[in-house]
Amino acid sequence: MKEPVLETKELVAKLLLKVRAVTLNPQKPFRYDSGILSPVYTDCRIFISYPEHRKVIRDLYIEAMNKTGEKFDVIAGTATAGIPHAAWIADKLDLPMVYVRKAAKDNGKGNQIEGLIKKGQNAAVIEDLISTSGSSAVTANTVREAGGKVSYIFSIITYGMKKAKENLKENKLKLVSLTTFQDVVNVAQKLDFIKQEEAKIVLNWATNPVTWGKRMGFE
Repeated sequence: MKEPVLETKELVAKLLLKVRAVTLNPQKPFRYDSGILSPVYTDCRIFISYPEHRKVIRDLYIEAMNKTGEKFDVIAGTATAGIPHAAWIADKLDLPMVYVRKAAKDNGKGNQIEGLIKKGQNAAVIEDLISTSGSSAVTANTVREAGGKVSYIFSIITYGMKKAKENLKENKLKLVSLTTFQDVVNVAQKLDFIKQEEAKIVLNWATNPVTWGKRMGFE
């Protein structure tokens, strides 16, 4: 008997949990650089060490791009986590690639874009994680300023935060994410990574990350 075909969101959620790209710990939350506490830590960079899984992610990115019906001329990776995925996608599709820094270099030619964007080229922006979508907006607008076009951001996972939706709308960007934080938490429950009551605590974080630690009694 054949194994049932998993929906993309569930498949990617399982991969994220399997390689510990997403770690959930509502009892001992993580402290971010910003100072806020979080029951989730996401680091999709770990995929670079798993050739078989990163190929799956690459092909799902490409499938998502194809479903938009758009023709993309160049793949733009957001520095730094989007760079390897952008490179694998560009290689598979035999397309040019660029990557975009958060800010221009303060030495040499002062580049913010590495690689070449030609006027009128339609770029697919590749992210790994969408939190507030700030870095995605920077990447998209930098490509636009260089003469390119950007309509879509593609990511592995999104937290689904209100701030991200506002940023995307403000910058006239559409997000296509392979999975969501909600999907990952749902799969984590099914696989007994966390209990139902823990899932509620974890999901509550995404509604207001800044105040979550205080609301949960951690500070």
